[in-house]
Amino acid sequence: MRIFEPSARRPSVRRQGHVRLRTQVLLLQCAVVAVTLAAAFGAFAYSNEHRLVREYQLRALAVARTVASEPSVRRGAAQYSAANARPGGGAAHTPPATLAAGQVQAVAQAARARTGSLFVVVTDDRGIRLAHPEISQLGKKVSTDPSVALSGHEVMARDHAHLGDEVVAKVPVYAPGSKRVVGEANAGVAVSDVQAQLIRVLLGGLGWLVVALLLGVGASALLAGRWKRLTLGLEPEELAGLVQEQEAVLHGIGEGVLAIDTEGRVTIVNDEARRLLATTAKPGRAVADLGLTPRVLETLHAPSGSPVMAAVGERVLVISSRPVERDGRDLGTLLTVKDRTDVESLTRQLDAVQAMSSALRAQRHEFANRLHVISALVRGDHLAETTDYIETLLGTGPLGESLPGIDAVRDSYLRAFLSAKAAQARESGVTMVLGGATWTDGVVAAPVDVTTVFGNLVDNAIDAARHGARTASLVEVELMTEGATLLITVADTGDGVADGLADDVFREGVSTKNHASVIGGRGIGLALARQIARTRGGDVYLAEPGGPPGGDVLNDRERVSGGAVFVARLPGVMEISR
Repeated sequence: MRIFEPSARRPSVRRQGHVRLRTQVLLLQCAVVAVTLAAAFGAFAYSNEHRLVREYQLRALAVARTVASEPSVRRGAAQYSAANARPGGGAAHTPPATLAAGQVQAVAQAARARTGSLFVVVTDDRGIRLAHPEISQLGKKVSTDPSVALSGHEVMARDHAHLGDEVVAKVPVYAPGSKRVVGEANAGVAVSDVQAQLIRVLLGGLGWLVVALLLGVGASALLAGRWKRLTLGLEPEELAGLVQEQEAVLHGIGEGVLAIDTEGRVTIVNDEARRLLATTAKPGRAVADLGLTPRVLETLHAPSGSPVMAAVGERVLVISSRPVERDGRDLGTLLTVKDRTDVESLTRQLDAVQAMSSALRAQRHEFANRLHVISALVRGDHLAETTDYIETLLGTGPLGESLPGIDAVRDSYLRAFLSAKAAQARESGVTMVLGGATWTDGVVAAPVDVTTVFGNLVDNAIDAARHGARTASLVEVELMTEGATLLITVADTGDGVADGLADDVFREGVSTKNHASVIGGRGIGLALARQIARTRGGDVYLAEPGGPPGGDVLNDRERVSGGAVFVARLPGVMEISR
């Protein structure tokens, strides 16, 4: 997968006169193809030359054997061989015209004409020509050594005679009815004829050579073109520079980057992605083997480009994935990861502050209303009524009136938070009450974690009670401490958690507000609350899923019932008072 587009690459720093590497490779491949084909053609020419020479030698041998076996040739050679024994006799002393008119010359010339040989020569046992294509050469000794054939052996050779270079075959001529050698018969073909035939063969092979060369050059050109497309026209030094820049950028940015190909294997991953996703991902590994959370895997396999919140370990992340395409071709998926842990923590703290601010505004409003009543009573000289009204206010107070039983909570932070949530509930038309078993002894040591877990449970309960079908909209909160552990129970009078979501309500992306998987800010609260609790060794779980209306909102123990009941256990968030 390419991170850098060709249009964004840096300007070329190629030296003037420097030949591109792909051009060098193309020329080298063409040279290798040419040398290989030339060597193959040389071997082809060498083997064909030897084959043709051998073929013509065998052809000459067949002609010489045919001539030597002719009865008239054997009789004539035997006659001249016997005449050599007489003084002044033999072929050497016979006029050429007489030899030319003899039967041996007639047979030899007929054979030469019939086979297209360069010559057919017959000699006696002394090497004197009895037959020859040139009459002037009759009666003369042959120009090559006849001793091997006269000794009774056949010979195939390549000689140089007065007719030029020859491919020749020599066979002995035997006397009629015996094995006595009385002469030799030889036939030959001009080397030029062999070479002409060789040229014709080579020209045919040369055509195939040219075809092979063109195919080789064409394949090399196609390979060079593919190289250019794959490297985007960049030289090796430019590619090396881009790789270095990519490494610097990928590992220098503050966001995590994880890219996978179409087969689900990692192609690019930087250090920040490994840190945020808590994985040891490396290029080439399958996504299924990285140990990613279901939320991250779901986002990676269904790229939409929209940001999604996910909890990984103790971190809250914003992840987004989008498909990567080039020229209409799917290259894979790119996942970007941002750390929102600190922002989420500040958001939770800000929510708590805003809730407290809302509570103070509500109390200020109530206090102003009471002051108006007191002012009106005083102005009307109703001193007794004024005294009774003030005593009533001093006996109850705004906090006691708004959340009875809050005195069981010793920590000022929890008291303020409860008061703020109670005011928030009243503004939503919901009444929040404290459970009868509420008792906290100690000071909150981890206000952010408590705010995140407690706030999410209460907010969900208020929303469920407000939108529930029951007449009374109540939320019951019960807080207890066991040493440094804080136990939180939140119940409501809503419609409960649907059966289909009871097992998935803590899964990222599932919201109890609309019973659907949503993208963005919802679907992360309960998952984050459980994650924080489990990080501390505790847990958040659904104790009772609740259900639709059909019973009282107060059971026999005077507890809120009907809706969902969530329980949170947070170890180590309290400090024991000394």
